[in-house]
Amino acid sequence: MIDLHYWPTPNGHKITLFLEEAGVEYRIIPVNIGAGEQFQPDFLKIAPNNRMPAIVDHEPVDGGEPIAIFESGAILLYLADKYGAFIGADLRSRTETIQWLMWQMGGLGPMLGQNHHFSGYAPEKIPYAIDRYVKETNRLYGVLDRRLADRDFITGEYSIADMACYPWIVPHERQGQNLDDFPNVKRWFEAIAARPHTITAYAKGAAISENKPMTEEAKKILFGQTAKVLG
Repeated sequence: MIDLHYWPTPNGHKITLFLEEAGVEYRIIPVNIGAGEQFQPDFLKIAPNNRMPAIVDHEPVDGGEPIAIFESGAILLYLADKYGAFIGADLRSRTETIQWLMWQMGGLGPMLGQNHHFSGYAPEKIPYAIDRYVKETNRLYGVLDRRLADRDFITGEYSIADMACYPWIVPHERQGQNLDDFPNVKRWFEAIAARPHTITAYAKGAAISENKPMTEEAKKILFGQTAKVLG
């Protein structure tokens, strides 16, 4: 059994996409990040960076004690290796999958996250910041579009690289992007959106959060974090 500490954000969706596709038995433990539940002591024992998702695998392959993992990319790699699924089996295809996973973790996610923040959440609209991250989002969409020009999925077969990237493309309109400008991304996006396990994964997220507008108190919790918060 896998315990998934989760809230339906792009990073949270990555993990439910894998677990649903792989048919893994798991239990969702909601972590309401707008209510500050990511600062609870029990959660910090699992995820010391006070970010979700995180998992606890109660049946690791070595037969030992349960293992806790935080960081969505690390979780995807762990699960792919454990279940032998959605990652290349040979050296070259595995390396290709990992490098595109790292591209998402180091570029696509952080840059699009800043886009979300300055375009949608920041109390002061700073034109330079908005322009900076909308343009960088556009550049990254272009990288992905070129990659998908001659293949159905990022590394050929559906993999953890696709699972990592797809949730960050879901809010493309909020990011100031038009998928018609990126026909290969659009084709890829629509193919993943139509997968039955994608539909199930997102339905589970919707059942947990009604996706209401973020309150000012929630914004203070999410965007006002310092080291003292963890003290």
